[in-house]
Amino acid sequence: TQCFDFALKFFSSSLWFEVHPSNPPPSPHTQTHTHSRSIMVDVAKWPIFSLMGPQELAVIRKACVFGTSANEAIYITSDDEVYVFGLNCSNCLGTGDSQSTIVPKKLDFLSGRKVVSLSYGSGPHILLATEDGELFAWGHNGYSQLGNGTTNQGAAPVLVSSNLLDKKVTEVACGSHHSMALTDSGEVYAWGYNNCGQVGSGSTANQPTPRRVSSCLQNKVAVSIICGQTSSLAVVDNGEVYGWGYNGNGQLGLGNNGNQLTPCRVLALQGLCVQQIVSGYAHTLALTDEGLLYAWGANTYGQLGTGNKNNQLSPVQIMTEKERIVEIAACHSTHTSAAKTQSGQVYMWGQCRGQSIVLPHLTHFTCTDDVFACFATPSVMWRLLYMEHDDFLTVAQALKKEFDNPETADLRFCVDGKYIYVHKAVLKIRCEHFRSMFQSHWNEDMKEVIEIDQFSYPVYRSFLEFLYTDNVELPPEDAIGLLDLATSYCENRLKRLCQHIIKRGITVENAFSLLSAAVRYDAEDLEEFCFKFCINHLTEVTQTAAFWQIDGNLLKDFICRASRCGAFKN
Repeated sequence: TQCFDFALKFFSSSLWFEVHPSNPPPSPHTQTHTHSRSIMVDVAKWPIFSLMGPQELAVIRKACVFGTSANEAIYITSDDEVYVFGLNCSNCLGTGDSQSTIVPKKLDFLSGRKVVSLSYGSGPHILLATEDGELFAWGHNGYSQLGNGTTNQGAAPVLVSSNLLDKKVTEVACGSHHSMALTDSGEVYAWGYNNCGQVGSGSTANQPTPRRVSSCLQNKVAVSIICGQTSSLAVVDNGEVYGWGYNGNGQLGLGNNGNQLTPCRVLALQGLCVQQIVSGYAHTLALTDEGLLYAWGANTYGQLGTGNKNNQLSPVQIMTEKERIVEIAACHSTHTSAAKTQSGQVYMWGQCRGQSIVLPHLTHFTCTDDVFACFATPSVMWRLLYMEHDDFLTVAQALKKEFDNPETADLRFCVDGKYIYVHKAVLKIRCEHFRSMFQSHWNEDMKEVIEIDQFSYPVYRSFLEFLYTDNVELPPEDAIGLLDLATSYCENRLKRLCQHIIKRGITVENAFSLLSAAVRYDAEDLEEFCFKFCINHLTEVTQTAAFWQIDGNLLKDFICRASRCGAFKN
């Protein structure tokens, strides 16, 4: 556990994430933090996922980060396998034991089941709904929040069947220690901790198994459910909002701070059709079908975005001067709020990296999820993320794919008897050397094969690939030849990349050869680097074959320079 915590703290403190997601506007009745529309997002911006390699990340299709320090995660792969890793507080990983793990473990019991909704409680406990409408739960169960009629901790996923046998669950939501489920017929079920009425049963007795929330929801069709820490809310199909449970900060929006043991309609929103509702630790945000944003509840950190820190017992409209809002974000683990406008601008407010931001602040992000990855405390996910993986390629990806492709190429280079297939237009756009060559010497009647004899095949191929990808992957010895080419073709960026590769790959055995190359190609920074390396390892370097095979003038210059540095004083 200590090792795992250390790893997470290291990644959290040392990584800065560059993110490039895009998020389309939500459709009517966008789901709460338990579900999300498909978005293009890189989960590696959450520190815990930095423990995984590119190949592992590439197969992830859905993911959720949770835990008091954002140190636990669950993800689903493209073949519907469910994996977990992290601290495993209260057995919330569902692996059947209490062991922490930085290596993802598969939950075999859930293999092949398509996950449609997932939520976490800060207890912590997990609820998961499948495409078939089955509901599974595991983790902390001190208040029967797993719905199995006991208070025994759930070390592995268990099917929640009481009162739900004939029901198809489509959405789940967790408070700190209570749970809710929504069925395909619009019925709401709740269970678990009920000290403030958050189960909506009319009493404060804990509820050991799922029980339908009726009262004024009896004849309503709910389309969305959400939990605060100890409060519950639901949106029905006509856009009305109902709340119950703890209301000490006004998070139910009823105009008072009295707890509600059964659902009560938020009358202040009458005449408005709410599309989306989200709840923070003790505050609530609601988005209407007209793109208007309302907030109420606790405001200690400015999470209501009203410009002050006063709690609001009733909904107040915020961001009135902004354009239409298309998405809002909050989760019961944090005091952070976020919103996205129609043009794609993302705002955040509330507790952000320990600071209190009392008015919506425009960020550089392109989706609300980034706010929680980079600024929320803890940096949990506010919803289950769906990663979109389609056949669309960016310009950079398409260029990379077409390099050395004989089917689309219109030019070949022959180097050491091997062909490299390229596109004249790309070379002209990317390299001044080729632009000048094609303009002054090329015509359509010429044979479209260019012979290269001054550079080796690995070097020239790497150069051409660089023009398509901006990357170079060569051993330092070959990078010397590429450095020569970059110097000849006046490709300064390639020259710097080669120097970086050579610096990174320097050893006692090749140090003097690399120094010689740096001198030959007039790479002053590299020359200085190689010289210092040779001085620092002088005895070993002078015993290598490269040292004694070097040009006499260079050897003389090296000895003189080393002498001036005091290398031979002893």
